[in-house]
Amino acid sequence: MKKILFASSECVPFVKTGGLADVCGALPKEFDKSEWDIRVVIPNYSSIAVKYKSQFEYLTHFYMKMGPAVGEKYVGVLSCKLNQITFYFIDNEEYFTGFSPYSDIKYDIEKFCYFDKAVLSMLPLIGFQPDIIHCHDWQTGYIPAYLKNEFMGDMFFWNMKSVMTIHNLRFQGIWNLKTVASITGFPRELFTPDRLEFKHDANMLKGGLVYADYITTVSTTYANEIQTSEYGEQLEGLLYSRRIDMQGIINGIDYKVYNPSTDKMIYSNYNISDFRKEKQKNKLKLQQELGLDVDSKKFVIGIISRLTDQKGLDLINYAFERIADEFTQVIVIGTGDPNYENMFRYYAWKFPNRVSANICYSDELAHKLYAAADAFLMPSRFEPCGLTQLISFRYGTIPIVRETGGLKDTVVPYNEFTNTGDGFSFQNYNGEEMIQIINYAKHTFYERKRYWNQIVERGIRKDYSWGNSKNRYEDIYQYLCNR
Repeated sequence: MKKILFASSECVPFVKTGGLADVCGALPKEFDKSEWDIRVVIPNYSSIAVKYKSQFEYLTHFYMKMGPAVGEKYVGVLSCKLNQITFYFIDNEEYFTGFSPYSDIKYDIEKFCYFDKAVLSMLPLIGFQPDIIHCHDWQTGYIPAYLKNEFMGDMFFWNMKSVMTIHNLRFQGIWNLKTVASITGFPRELFTPDRLEFKHDANMLKGGLVYADYITTVSTTYANEIQTSEYGEQLEGLLYSRRIDMQGIINGIDYKVYNPSTDKMIYSNYNISDFRKEKQKNKLKLQQELGLDVDSKKFVIGIISRLTDQKGLDLINYAFERIADEFTQVIVIGTGDPNYENMFRYYAWKFPNRVSANICYSDELAHKLYAAADAFLMPSRFEPCGLTQLISFRYGTIPIVRETGGLKDTVVPYNEFTNTGDGFSFQNYNGEEMIQIINYAKHTFYERKRYWNQIVERGIRKDYSWGNSKNRYEDIYQYLCNR
């Protein structure tokens, strides 16, 4: 039996701020338990709900030496079993108390340097010797670096391999080199341009990319894009040099959680055979709940997003009054940059019957919107994978996207001449191109309804459950174990 340890800063159902948590919660459940022993380790945040904390069991504790700026630190290890998966929790109240997993970047870097070393340090004490440690995003970037340097002197770690998954290359964990050296205890000779140094600073993600045995990211197109200067965030040279040991694997979604035929959060359940009649009941109810004009003939566009530059919101602002015309309603759910929060509040004030701005994150409201909307708008500047379009397909809601990263890999643009495709897309990062394709979608919705419903059907039939992606991760794990 092969043993794999997922290391992450977040994981559902314990703590979630984004798609990273969904991946680390859903993917381990997919593997055949008779062949794979997949376990997960995350920090023991004080914000984890009591209903889960009450199930945690104490395993061990010890004191761990960090660099001279930090000294010796307490490490507690707790565990629980959920859905047949063993979870470990690194416990330290100094680092993991607070309302959110993340705060000030300098403090985050210190606590995740601590977490990375603690993950490796706990393994001999709990008697778990993974074949592979699968590290997710910059917060776990120093696990491969510690493994290949400080821990390789111990026979326990000799055959251990690591995989580094990039969920979003923009976030890298960069701070002053001297400070990071004094936190981690890494010798200064490791901080060179071919190892841990980055533009005269230290970079946690780069540490993972240099020392991991294999690199993955969350779509094939994004894996190619990040080898270019446009998307590479100044790491394109390193990523190009590692291209032989790198591939993109599309994320999946949990088809039990996102299932319009059984979803208890939506107003009216439906499936591929009755969506023409039942889906619009969700639209009418949500319009009523949010104070919009109640009218099944309105074209409802949904947006569920972090409200940041990455998501193409400047394009939406540029064209908003043409998007939200008299035939269209726009419903937004999300938080982020105050400028964008206020932008949507302003349009909701200006067009109260057409626009609903929900500056929050509500899982229940999100499910209702997936079921109610006719289309979902994702004009991202870049998008490593994207989960919103995958969930939209599942609910018979047609994605309108920019052709980048995972959006390009998952959405096949509609071709009216061959009657193929399952969404609408535009190529260049341009507001006029975006409004043109939105208007084309509206035209199809109003003037070619039979074809619109066929697009919906093709989307519903797509399979973005974790099964396909899981097989590709298995292939990587087998390759590394046999190498």
